[in-house]
Amino acid sequence: MIHLEHINLVVRDIPTALRFYQAAFPHWSVRGGGTGSWYGVARQWVHFGDDYQYIAFNDDGDSDNRDLSGHQVGLAHFAFVTDNLDAIIERLAAAGFNIDKDGAEDPYRRNVYFIDSDGYEIEFVQYLSDIPALRNRYDEC
Repeated sequence: MIHLEHINLVVRDIPTALRFYQAAFPHWSVRGGGTGSWYGVARQWVHFGDDYQYIAFNDDGDSDNRDLSGHQVGLAHFAFVTDNLDAIIERLAAAGFNIDKDGAEDPYRRNVYFIDSDGYEIEFVQYLSDIPALRNRYDEC
């Protein structure tokens, strides 16, 4: 079996970045961190997650993220599955983050997209069925 262990994000400021992710994942914590350099640029890093998966943050970001409405090569978004989408929306709103856009209407899933403080788009999806054929439909609703 293969599963995604971590995502590595370059950000401007780790505490600012963590505000979003700590609100979304209150059960996660900073697993560790340190300092180093990347191609001659000093940086700090932390791993934020649980015992099985995490997000790595590096604070050597020095420019804006790609234009999400454009067509540049780069990360478009990444997604997390939740069993309580409303709770995530409420926690992120309380931390000052509002929904950027709603997902498509579908009887078997709900999803929304947020933009974090560094311009990354994060999708949260709640499946309303355990039947894979319904969860993973690609036809018109």
